[in-house]
Amino acid sequence: MLLAGDAWNQCFDSMQSEAWRLETLPTYTMPQESEKLARFLAGAKSPDDYNSGWMDNLEQWTAEGKRVGRVHIITRPLSDYLRFEFEYYYRHHVKAGEDIRILDVTDRENPLPAAQDFWMFDKSKIVLMNYRADGTQISRELSEGDPAPFIEYQRVATAESIPFLEYVRS
Repeated sequence: MLLAGDAWNQCFDSMQSEAWRLETLPTYTMPQESEKLARFLAGAKSPDDYNSGWMDNLEQWTAEGKRVGRVHIITRPLSDYLRFEFEYYYRHHVKAGEDIRILDVTDRENPLPAAQDFWMFDKSKIVLMNYRADGTQISRELSEGDPAPFIEYQRVATAESIPFLEYVRS
């Protein structure tokens, strides 16, 4: 079942305790980010007081005792998009309560070579994130299968990664 609009938003609205994401791509092509990305590539930095609807949600979920996290699998050198994502989003999202971790596989074997991007809600609802090679999203698809492999992906990704702020300081 493909998810869009209200059906997609309902995944977040109905979560009881946790939303978690695995990101595997060096670039995500998002039309709504094109202006910010162009400014970043021209040398602009994200303002320290940056805020967004996602950050408002993170703060609300955290206040409700819910957790939101992600691990992004990366290789160096970072793509322009990853440098942008780190500057414009990740540093702010961490402050708002998201547990963002980085799994750098530049100098090591990727422990999750077959894993694709996904969101997992309450360790039971899996949404597969489908992308073209250029990072353009094709669809979001509710998985009908067993969540156990995705729970294991989360365990491995979390154990093998480091917190975002630690990664950018090193």
